[in-house]
Amino acid sequence: MSQEHLHSYEYWIKKLQLKPHPEGGHYREMYRSSEKVHAEHLPDRFKGARTFSTAIYFLLRPAERSRLHRIKSDEVWHFYRGLPVTIHMFGSSGSYRAVRLGENPERGEQYQFMVPAGTWFGVTVTGNGDDDTGHIHDDFALAGCTVAPGFDFEDFEMAGDKIVTAYPGYQDVLRKLL
Repeated sequence: MSQEHLHSYEYWIKKLQLKPHPEGGHYREMYRSSEKVHAEHLPDRFKGARTFSTAIYFLLRPAERSRLHRIKSDEVWHFYRGLPVTIHMFGSSGSYRAVRLGENPERGEQYQFMVPAGTWFGVTVTGNGDDDTGHIHDDFALAGCTVAPGFDFEDFEMAGDKIVTAYPGYQDVLRKLL
C-alpha cells in the first residue's frame, strides 16, 4: 500500500487548504474562469452574468453529508480517492435516483457523473473504510465538482423540511439529507 493511502481526512483538509462548506463537508475553489457569460446570453433562471466555469475539491467524512440542495447550473462530480459516495437525486416529477461514485466499476461505481441543473440532490459517504479483509484504508471521500455556467451562491438553494412531503416513499432518504 502506498504511503498516501495512510493519510487521514485531517491531512487532506490541511494539505488542500479546505474549509467548511455550508451544505456540509469541506471544500476549496480551485478554478474560477476569468471570463463571463453576460446575463442576456443565459437562461432566464440566472439573474446576472456568470463565469464560464468553476471547479472545487470537496471532502466528506463518513458521518458527514452534503445536505439536500440544488443549483441553477449542471454540476459534474469527479471521484478522486477514498471511500465511495452516493449522489441522491430527486427529480421534478417526484422521481428518485441514486448514483455511486468510486473507483470500483465492478460494484457499479463511476468516476464521474453529471447532476442536471435544478435537481434537488445530496451526497452521502457509501462505505466506512473497511475492505473485504477488514482493513481500514480511508476515513474520507475526496471528490471534485465542476459547474458550468460557474457556481455562484446566488444560484444555491438549500431544501427545507417541506420537501419531505413532495417525494412520498423517500422520507427516510430525504431526512438523512436535511
